[in-house]
Amino acid sequence: MGKWQGKIGIVGAGSVGATIAYACMVRGIGKHISLFDVVKSRVDAEVLDLNHGLQFVPMAKVNGSDDLNVLENSDVIVVAAGARQKPGQSRIELAGINADMCRTLIPNLLKVAPDATILMVTNPVDVLTYVALKVSGQPSNRVFGSGTVLDSSRFRFLLAQRCAVAVQSVRAYILGEHGDTEVPIWSSANIGTVPVQSWDIPGHGTLTAADEKEILHGVRNSAEMIIQGKGATNYAVGLALSDILEALLWDERRILPVSSLLTDYRGISDVCISVPSIVHHRGIERLLPVPMNAEEEAALRASADSIRNVIRTLGF
Repeated sequence: MGKWQGKIGIVGAGSVGATIAYACMVRGIGKHISLFDVVKSRVDAEVLDLNHGLQFVPMAKVNGSDDLNVLENSDVIVVAAGARQKPGQSRIELAGINADMCRTLIPNLLKVAPDATILMVTNPVDVLTYVALKVSGQPSNRVFGSGTVLDSSRFRFLLAQRCAVAVQSVRAYILGEHGDTEVPIWSSANIGTVPVQSWDIPGHGTLTAADEKEILHGVRNSAEMIIQGKGATNYAVGLALSDILEALLWDERRILPVSSLLTDYRGISDVCISVPSIVHHRGIERLLPVPMNAEEEAALRASADSIRNVIRTLGF
């Protein structure tokens, strides 16, 4: 399948937005990367720094501006701008602030790039994906969020570490919310072809209920640990987004746990949460009917209810 050399627009030149641009440059994803940020000095500095590294990566054009028109004719626009959650601030308060930003931003993005697929990263990403979808008026396959792609990567890393295998050999997903109610799907996780819950390999241990609890705790708290240490997560999320963008621009039909609108998915409707989805050049092609046990399905429903409740408080 040939590569489609499209234009990537990135809203927000902070640590996340700039690292997404960097990861795409290094991997040769997109021949044109444009950054927009309301802080001119910041976006100018990031673009200059990125351009100074062009000699060492596949050739691309990188530019940026505090003028939204820099994103004109983007094939995909990544929204990584917004307020960060402050100590003591509730998720609903943060959602309200960033939802207000989306009400204005998303229609303006579509004025300069009417054919763009919108990829949301700003938190709370599931809530804001729903808001962006509703204010955009676009089909649901064209507006989706990064969801639990990063959470699933953290899950796989911790499983691989515990079982002393390469992370690339682990197939395991976190579904639902990108946040506190996320759902690990243990029942269909595997290492190689061995179900995780049957893992008992000499020299590589077994997985106990205590191990599962510790791994999930690690997934849910890793972002907080990173933020406490350096102020923000950026490297892994930059790589995660480059993976999604590669699937989009190269029309790969890769299966990724991204956040999109669910309609009667195991009885869940009218909410954006993550389930494994086939991602191709027009966004979401199809959601996969993932096998799960009754406990996991109940947890997924609870996660959806939690996100839907926040959405309702915002008037959507």
